Parts: sequence; C-alpha cells; structure tokens
Amino acid sequence: MGGVLAALADLDGAAVAAVVTGRTAGHRPVEVLDASAVGLPGVVRLVAPRELPRRTWGKASGRAATIHALAHIEANAVNLALDAVHRFAGMPLDYYRDWTAVAAEELGHFHLLCGRLADHEMAYGDLACHGGLWDVAAKTTQSVLERMALVPMVFEARGLDVTPGLVERFERHGDSLTAEVLRIVLSDEIGHVDVGVRWFRFLCEGEGLNMWDAFNELVDAAGLMVVPPFNADARIASGFPHDLLDKWAVEFVGSGLRDR
Repeated sequence: MGGVLAALADLDGAAVAAVVTGRTAGHRPVEVLDASAVGLPGVVRLVAPRELPRRTWGKASGRAATIHALAHIEANAVNLALDAVHRFAGMPLDYYRDWTAVAAEELGHFHLLCGRLADHEMAYGDLACHGGLWDVAAKTTQSVLERMALVPMVFEARGLDVTPGLVERFERHGDSLTAEVLRIVLSDEIGHVDVGVRWFRFLCEGEGLNMWDAFNELVDAAGLMVVPPFNADARIASGFPHDLLDKWAVEFVGSGLRDR
C-alpha cells in the first residue's frame, strides 16, 4: 500500500520499481485507494483548462510552457498506468506486468521532459496545469473495460496523432533536443496504446462483445469523441484496424457518431 501511494504521489522511481516488483510477483493491494485522493505531486497547482494562458511558440517561454504541459501529461500517464495495476483485481498476471512496464517507461518520459525543463531553468510544478486526464481515471474506477477504452484508446491514442506535429514545431524553432525526446515518446506510446487495445479486446471477448461496437458505445457514453486527422501508421501499429480508421476519417466516433 505505501509503495503504491508513494509512487502515485511523488513519481518516485524507487516506489514505481516496488510496485512493479510486487505486482509481477502476484501481490494484491490490501486497500484500494480513492482515485480522487491521489494522482499528482503536491507541487502541482491545478486549474480549469480555460484558466491556462495561451502558449506562444515564437517565444522561448512559450515553448518551455509547452514542455511543462507535456511533462504534466507524462506525470498523469505514470499514475494512470499504476492505477490500472492497483485498482483492478482478477486480471491475468500479464495484465499487471504490461501496465507496470508502461508505468516505468512513462516515468522515463517524464524525467526526459523534466531535463528539458531544467535546460530552461524551470521545474515541473512551476506552472499551473489542468486535471482533465486524471478526471477520466476517477470516472472509470468501477470498470477496467471502460478504463482500457477511454484512457489508452482515446487519450493516449490521440497523442499518437498530435506528437508528429509537435516534433515538427520544435524542430522548426531550433529545439532538436525536445524533438528527439518526443520521437522517443511517440515510439514508446505505440506500444502503450497496443497494451490498451489488447486488454480491451481480451475483456470484450470474455463478455461476448463486438470490440469496436463496444468501444464506440463507451466513447459516446462518456461524452468523448475520436476525430481525425489520424497518424494512421502509428494507430495501425498499435492495433487499430485500417478500415475503421478510414471510416472514422469521415465521421466522428462518439457523441452520436455525427457526420462531419
């Protein structure tokens, strides 16, 4: 219990390693944490998305703010992976191994981005952030099926779509180091989304559900949408079917599948 809480609260590498070791050995938590009570280090000030200042790419401070926002995403990703391990009992051992491995890689991304922040004489927590991604964790505490659909297959998959554009913008503004970090992130995230897709498929097969019909229904019920443009190569590599991406390119997934 203490190791999980330390990892969730402090993004501590040793604590993450302890969670990995415990879960892969088959250990179960004695108490499941309240998702609303954990998730981010205390140094982070959370505000509504509309309260965040607009970031300007033409200024070094604006690019640093973007790096800070990306570090915040990775901090959430560490904790979401750990929460998927901690919260949902009764899954095969490989499920816990997969998500603890994801947590360790996400922690590596977080530290790489914090290194870039340090080069800008900044640290994680210097700027306000929003808590939207962790809110999804709090709303999916009762269903591992929902968690797999909405976190890796919606939010993390969206990262596959937008990261190439971020790489290009950092390169264009002379920051090849951050661009290279994001290339590493993108390569790893394909595998992370694949983990979500594989376990969502496993759960759907166990319940006799059509995988992609179930995905559409869960996205719609959550009030979310999956919209193009897509990084088709990355999505296909992570388990999204090519024909579905073609279909989704002309209609929204979720919110009633409204035509564009």
